Amino acid sequence: MGGMDAMSLPQSGPPPEAFSGPEHAADTIFSDSEMAASREQLRREQGGAINSLISIDRLELQSGEGADAYVWEANAWVGGDLNKLWIKTEGEGEFEESLDDAEVQALWSRAISPWFDFQTGVRYDYRPSEPDTSHLVLGVQGLAPYLFEVDVAGFVSDEGDFTARAEAEYDQRITQQLILQPRVELNMSAQDIPELDIGSGLTSLDAGLRLRYEFVPEFAPYIGVEYQTDLGETRNITQTEGGDPDRTVFVAGVKFWF
Repeated sequence: MGGMDAMSLPQSGPPPEAFSGPEHAADTIFSDSEMAASREQLRREQGGAINSLISIDRLELQSGEGADAYVWEANAWVGGDLNKLWIKTEGEGEFEESLDDAEVQALWSRAISPWFDFQTGVRYDYRPSEPDTSHLVLGVQGLAPYLFEVDVAGFVSDEGDFTARAEAEYDQRITQQLILQPRVELNMSAQDIPELDIGSGLTSLDAGLRLRYEFVPEFAPYIGVEYQTDLGETRNITQTEGGDPDRTVFVAGVKFWF
């Protein structure tokens, strides 16, 4: 270092002259209209594109004590990085019997972080033996730490009943094509709903494991097992009516998307 003056040493950061020019150098070469068209094209290519997906997450047969059942759960969405229209549907029924219940949701989905979307919209329930019901929906959906996919939503029906549902699942890759998926669904109700045989509090829990094989990412058959149980006041209602609040079923189905 010797006699070097401290002021002659290199300084960190850009010199002040670096900020004396235009914010975008291209503005000095191209016209305002050309730059506006270029920026709009960049916006469409880097975040403004419209994409879509249709995903059948569960299309399965459930077999256990009692009648065999079929179950479906599917999602479809269209939109950009920030705003999407989501359609969700799920339902179940017993073979050689009428459909037990089915629901469809239409939701506006808005990204609130790189990992989570806020969702709101409407839900429509169809049950052959009960009046149809409509709901207002508020929820969040996304990817939690450690890659858990979560979907939590609250529902206010046209009768003023409040219910909620929380779902979580995780894909554990055994190989690049063989995947073990734990899945949990928990339901609750803020009040008794006698026409649906639902009591207040936590109402039901489904916990299962599904092992699927992805022949290609878009198509994967699976097998598994699931434990289904009623909880709290709903459990008491089921037992009073002579039903079994606990059920273990074996499942076989297929997951695909396009």
